[in-house]
Amino acid sequence: MSFATDCIHAGQEPDPTTGAIITPIYQTSTYVQQGIGEHKGYEYARTHNLTRRSLEKNLAALEAGTDAYCFASGLAATQAVLSLVKQGERVVCSDNVYGGTWRLFTKVLSRYGILFDFIDTSDAAAFEKQAGSFKLLWIETPTNPLMKVCDIAALAAIAKKQGAILVVDNTFMSPFFQRPLELGADIVVHSTTKFLNGHSDSVGGVAVVKDAAHAEWLKYVQNAAGAILSPFDSWLVLRGTKTLALRMPRHEENGRTVAEFLRGQKKVAKVHWPGFTDHPGHAIQKRQATGFGALISFDLGSRDAADRLLRHVTLCSLGESLGGIETLISHPATMTHAGYSQPERDALGIGDGLVRISVGCEDADDLLADLGRGLAAV
Repeated sequence: MSFATDCIHAGQEPDPTTGAIITPIYQTSTYVQQGIGEHKGYEYARTHNLTRRSLEKNLAALEAGTDAYCFASGLAATQAVLSLVKQGERVVCSDNVYGGTWRLFTKVLSRYGILFDFIDTSDAAAFEKQAGSFKLLWIETPTNPLMKVCDIAALAAIAKKQGAILVVDNTFMSPFFQRPLELGADIVVHSTTKFLNGHSDSVGGVAVVKDAAHAEWLKYVQNAAGAILSPFDSWLVLRGTKTLALRMPRHEENGRTVAEFLRGQKKVAKVHWPGFTDHPGHAIQKRQATGFGALISFDLGSRDAADRLLRHVTLCSLGESLGGIETLISHPATMTHAGYSQPERDALGIGDGLVRISVGCEDADDLLADLGRGLAAV
């Protein structure tokens, strides 16, 4: 089936009892059993839920995986995947990642004897020279918030030489634009909160796999640790993926318009968007994805300038998160990456004047007018 058809139908069959075309919300904590060891395949809702399972099948199809497991948040999915790593083993991570990922790795999981190193993964050849041995490689591409692009196929080959696992956080691109498993990655992670849901009304995460051993372990961890996605949130994401193929082209079309507008503004020092032909990762992005996305970051030079803009935009809503049908704008230094120290942010290039925008599906002219008003106040 085509991607658009899979968005609407994969993992979803009409309800066998009523014929309802939309997967029902199976809002139950347990299931009645006929006798000892006799049941219909369902015992307890932490372990089995038909709404969640429909979503997992849907997302596995969209990412061209063999299976998927949904969790209560993107970070819960991340933690589940990291349970594949044991005490004393080493994880290498892109040096520019979501602050929540960095916080989980450095402040929580490091307490259990897992070793973490953060290295620039945007140059695969340079990365291989300095990476050393590792059990798992975790990348975002494009990265949050500086939009660095990583060569998934090249990094997959490096990981494969070591018998290591390559995990790609594909939240920014969605499977509409990029499918890392087809490029050699072993596991794909999403915050389903973002583009997959698309409506800013659900929090969740998913890990999509292609290896049977990884699937078996993540299924076990999902049940054993219990950080499951609720039936209602599963239903909301299923509703969201039905329109994914419709929303993503509009997101990117508007993203290109906004990026080009910002690049033409004298008050904007730099715009980070992989769709520009002079972006360092443009050629790789063009080769490994079918689009450039709707995430843009731009530098206004100072915290005061950023604050002035953020206080004067109205259509662009100031808030955490991204990927909603409405445009969301944020200040990485005090929001998504606040967990980093000032010197750490400075070393990465996440200055106090950096602003990140997730361009939504509004009329582009209205977005440009709103950003113009904000920039006039800078």
